[in-house]
Amino acid sequence: MPKRVSFQHSRRPSLSRVRGAVVAAGLGTSMVLGAGAAFAVGTASSGHASLAGNSAAESVAKQAAVQAKAAKSVKGVVAEKAAVKKTAAKRLADWKTPVSNYVLSACFGNDGARWAHKHSGQDFAVPIGTKVEAAHSGTVVKAGPNGGGDGSAYGNAIVISHGNGTYSQYAHLSQINVHIGQSVKTGEKIALSGNTGNSSGPHLHFEIRTTPNYGSAINPVSFLHKEGVMV
Repeated sequence: MPKRVSFQHSRRPSLSRVRGAVVAAGLGTSMVLGAGAAFAVGTASSGHASLAGNSAAESVAKQAAVQAKAAKSVKGVVAEKAAVKKTAAKRLADWKTPVSNYVLSACFGNDGARWAHKHSGQDFAVPIGTKVEAAHSGTVVKAGPNGGGDGSAYGNAIVISHGNGTYSQYAHLSQINVHIGQSVKTGEKIALSGNTGNSSGPHLHFEIRTTPNYGSAINPVSFLHKEGVMV
């Protein structure tokens, strides 16, 4: 008997499987492309956010700089006012009238038979023995009778150097409590008032000079006013 030859037909994938593979491949491609697109969008968004962040940071920094400058300016004004106030207070402390509880009598520049020339200082009428104080700190350059060397008309007198070409003189004293070369401070007792020399009554004769010697006097009241001292 002739042998049967059986032919085995090769299996071909079903149409549904093929279609499924194609669809799957398509989906995979879409997913890949979608992920890439999403990444690109995310990167772009991140870049915009970064730029916006930088812009905001720069704005804040600029505002902070303006505020700091304004604060510095205000601080400078406050410091300047404080310095002026401190200087004014210091000046008030540095100069003072040479006596307290006085009455002003003969003034700078007065004429009269009592003086060979115009009056060279300001007279403070006070009782004999009134404490006389240094009007400003300095060094005693004259002290003694005969006006300390300026003439008998001054009686017992003292001259103090305050530096920068400024000197103060105290005359007609009953007692001198300092000596030449001694350093004194503002308000320190230097003498007692009197009626010595060419004097018509108890008082302190006070001068401000540009040298230690007679003839260089300036208006002492105007000088003290400039230093913040009311007379």
